[in-house]
Amino acid sequence: MSSACRAEARFEAVAAHRYRCQVAGYRELLRTPGVARMIAAQLTARFPNGMSSLAILLHVEQQTGSYGAAGLVLAATSVGQAVAGPITSRWMGAWGMRRVVTLTLTVCVIAVLALALLPLSLPGYMALGMLAGLSTPPIQAAVRTIYPKLVNSSQLTPLFSLDASLQEIIWILAPVVITLVSTQIGTVQGLLLVAVILVGGGSWFVLSPEVGRVRIPRSRHALGKVVLKPPVLLATVLGFLLIGACAAVEVGVVATFEHGSLAAGLVLAVFAVGSLAGGLGMGHIPIGRWAMARRLTIVTVGLALTMVSLNVFWLGGTLILAGIGIAPALAALFAITTASVKFSETAEAFGWAGTGQLIGAAAGSAIAGFLVDATDGPQGAYLAATLFALVGVVVAVVFVRALPDLRHRDPSPYPDTEPVAVTPS
Repeated sequence: MSSACRAEARFEAVAAHRYRCQVAGYRELLRTPGVARMIAAQLTARFPNGMSSLAILLHVEQQTGSYGAAGLVLAATSVGQAVAGPITSRWMGAWGMRRVVTLTLTVCVIAVLALALLPLSLPGYMALGMLAGLSTPPIQAAVRTIYPKLVNSSQLTPLFSLDASLQEIIWILAPVVITLVSTQIGTVQGLLLVAVILVGGGSWFVLSPEVGRVRIPRSRHALGKVVLKPPVLLATVLGFLLIGACAAVEVGVVATFEHGSLAAGLVLAVFAVGSLAGGLGMGHIPIGRWAMARRLTIVTVGLALTMVSLNVFWLGGTLILAGIGIAPALAALFAITTASVKFSETAEAFGWAGTGQLIGAAAGSAIAGFLVDATDGPQGAYLAATLFALVGVVVAVVFVRALPDLRHRDPSPYPDTEPVAVTPS
């Protein structure tokens, strides 16, 4: 056997061994008590997040005959979500997870039902959209606060990677489901389906034993102070840029293939599949200071290549490449946030991160839409996506020393210390 053949055989053996280790690691992770249940419950509870925007858009447009009106209602909903994220997350430390999630879930379901069933004017739709956004249950912040209490420190980074990967299922399936229901049956039924899944998924999450066992200590600091910590601020900014790039891609794909094209849905699906594969494949790679820069570079290169051609197969291939870096980048953001705060601050930190991502989605969509109109073609949207990702790489490189090195340390949050009363004997 030639030396080249022996080298190739060794490479294949190493790759196969690494793959088996990753599969075994995920299998062991899912066997940890409570992990599989928490992942399934939170994915179900968050499934409406991928449905509600399209459901509201289609319903309000049908009722008013105006996409502009529908856009205003969606904007009000997004503003409500952005404002509520840090606040409802912080409430969980004061009132407990179950109480806050149950309260917000109840109000959100009522708002969605009212949107579906009441005859409203545009201001009424906007008010209820705002209320639905403000009362969006803080499931994401809650579950990522619970995770460090379910697994040991060596399993936390793979768990964040698995979580970031599996959430792509929401963005693959939810838009397809709500579009089929709303267009083939009715927009009222689409919103009712959102409400039903909110109740079912939210109840499953709230009633999970892990939610009752984990108690978040009350934060001693003022609202917003946690986001001023350099790693948390960087994670929020990088999340803004990453999700802004993803939102710009969505605008570009829709502009390339038109609204009703099956190709648009398929291309966005392979984008999500690339993210799913990347997250699972890189889940066990330790996160150093340069991890964010490397992972965002993969995204940037893939997005830059989209501007070469608008052929469906070329776009699919380049977006798979870009997608490979997305879930690993999100997993790194989750780990950076968790490892940089006290346990009592974790939920609020993730609330701010979610707000940054929501603002990024709005900014990415708006800038991409403007550039599509200005250039009279979808290339402007892909340019916007590339620039968002490129700025993310620059930020990750320039401020690399502010990011924690998690290769040789526990990525769990710092424990909260409190004075212990000593009773004299």
